[in-house]
Amino acid sequence: MGKRIVIIFDFDRTLIDDDSDRWVITNMGMTQLYNQLRPTLPWNSLMDRLLEELHIQGKTVNDVGECLKRMPLHPELISVIRLAHSLGCDLKVVSDSNMFYIKTILEHHGIYNCFSEIITNPAVVEDSGRLKIFPYHDAASTHSCDLCPPNLCKGRVIEQIQASISESGSEKLIYVGDGRNDFCPTLKLGAGDCVLPRKDFPLHDRILKNSQLVKAKVYVWGDGEELARILLELINNNSNEDKTQ
Repeated sequence: MGKRIVIIFDFDRTLIDDDSDRWVITNMGMTQLYNQLRPTLPWNSLMDRLLEELHIQGKTVNDVGECLKRMPLHPELISVIRLAHSLGCDLKVVSDSNMFYIKTILEHHGIYNCFSEIITNPAVVEDSGRLKIFPYHDAASTHSCDLCPPNLCKGRVIEQIQASISESGSEKLIYVGDGRNDFCPTLKLGAGDCVLPRKDFPLHDRILKNSQLVKAKVYVWGDGEELARILLELINNNSNEDKTQ
């Protein structure tokens, strides 16, 4: 029996071409406050503080949602995600964005239900209507990884995913990312897995500088169209391997 494919996507600048946090900052008039607070707060806390300010200004959760729905997602990538899901691939998102942003965007593009799991910073709408973001790793479950921000170690998440599927031992992991915090999960991949870094982004740079540490096969992509093509090839190749076994 062939290997089942588990595709794990980063979100910002990977699954979507832009950055959802910065999109909200720019399109909802938060740039000045962002620049003022950026040196004083960690990213996760900064995003929560900006959402608090939006609430104070009278902006609603629906306003934030409508802003997010204007974010483009490459149509060919949408098609490949739907195809991969229909073929039985297990699709997941591991992101340092937040659940409200990711769910809103994926639902808008009609692919939210293609993903079995979204692992990210929790977000809740308080009784006051204010959208609040919490860290994925809270103070009680902090990690010691120096490759990842305090609120989310993606490497630890990948290890948990690997542990959950280790009983069958027949899964092939494909990790798709772009940022510095995608290097830690890359190091957790085995020789039978694949990592797809975005060309000339921090993950690609780290892989080039530390290639001896990376066991997975590396496939570089530049935009959504190229990413869709590579994913389709990997899925088809895996299917062809099934037929020859």
